[in-house]
Amino acid sequence: MVCLFFVVSGYALSTKPLRLLHTHTHHATSFAPTLSSLVFRRSIRLFLPPAISTLLIVALLRAGLYEHTRPFATSSHFLRNVHETHYHRLPSLADQLADWARTQWDFIHVWDWKPYGGSNGMDVHLWTIPVEFRCSMLLFLSLLGTASLRPTVRLLVVVFLATFCYFHGRWDMLLFYAGMFLAEVDNMLLLLLPVVVVPFPRAASSSFAGADDDDDADKKWIPISLVGLYLMSQPDQGSDATPGWVRLSELIPEWWPGDDRHRYFQCFGAVVFVGAVGRSPAWRRILNSGAVQYLGRISYAMYLMHGPVMHTLGYAVQWAVWTVVGTDGLAYNLGFAVSALIIIPLVVCISDIFWRAVDAPTVRFAKWVESKCVVHE
Repeated sequence: MVCLFFVVSGYALSTKPLRLLHTHTHHATSFAPTLSSLVFRRSIRLFLPPAISTLLIVALLRAGLYEHTRPFATSSHFLRNVHETHYHRLPSLADQLADWARTQWDFIHVWDWKPYGGSNGMDVHLWTIPVEFRCSMLLFLSLLGTASLRPTVRLLVVVFLATFCYFHGRWDMLLFYAGMFLAEVDNMLLLLLPVVVVPFPRAASSSFAGADDDDDADKKWIPISLVGLYLMSQPDQGSDATPGWVRLSELIPEWWPGDDRHRYFQCFGAVVFVGAVGRSPAWRRILNSGAVQYLGRISYAMYLMHGPVMHTLGYAVQWAVWTVVGTDGLAYNLGFAVSALIIIPLVVCISDIFWRAVDAPTVRFAKWVESKCVVHE
């Protein structure tokens, strides 16, 4: 999911600036203000919601909810794979708030390119946010640096930059450049074709006339998207002993960073999948459905909320279910499935509340701050 998230981010952040470059009016009007706006609002958009979500974790800690599930969180009998950091409760609220402030200070990590620089122990899932910020800034710099180039030359430069990142094992920036590459290709097609299919159209129907064209596109792009899905499913651990992955694992170059070997095929899969789904009418109908669009709107809120929900309500539910059904053999899998049927709706509901109360207002707040700061001509 992280790899997919980075490709989509690279695409989404690049699409509008690149489209403006293709209009040939960018130097005098829209390109510079658009890019400036993206840079100005990016830190507010990325860092303010996590600051509030981790402050909610402070409230959960002080309420004792983390202590209630601590025996479960540290139990290898129940949790047999990864044991995430179950954050500690400090003696006083003042200590907890001071710790939260220090954590947030370190979280805004822009000083180096360590893979997990700025990782937040209060919610370990948030390690991607500083990475997202750093990669966004370099992407914006790349957009600025290539703004005056011809589209074909700019595309070649992006390919070079992505290749450079690949051979340095910088999979994070590689994926952002891959997203920019896909966005550039789509903008070039927009000039060459009367109608173009882009990865994330607003219209649910196919952009091409005729069902035969839709069928032909699906016959080509659905199998390609399935290949992408398979590559994205590279196991995080033990791929060299997993059926279906033993031979593929042998293809990972020795120079690829050891801690990120599981990202190798996940990266390729994410790029293939994003490139394919927008060109498949069947996939577009799914992605433009009301339910999927709604999940897209609350996706950042879900990312921020699934950690604290899991460490409190989620662990409590799993503990209760496994206590009833047992943990031997298939009973363990049954307990996991039953728990998921309860926990997933809880995550969605709480994420919806956070989206309405925090995430969406943050977007409006960032735009308001910008409106008060920019020079109005």
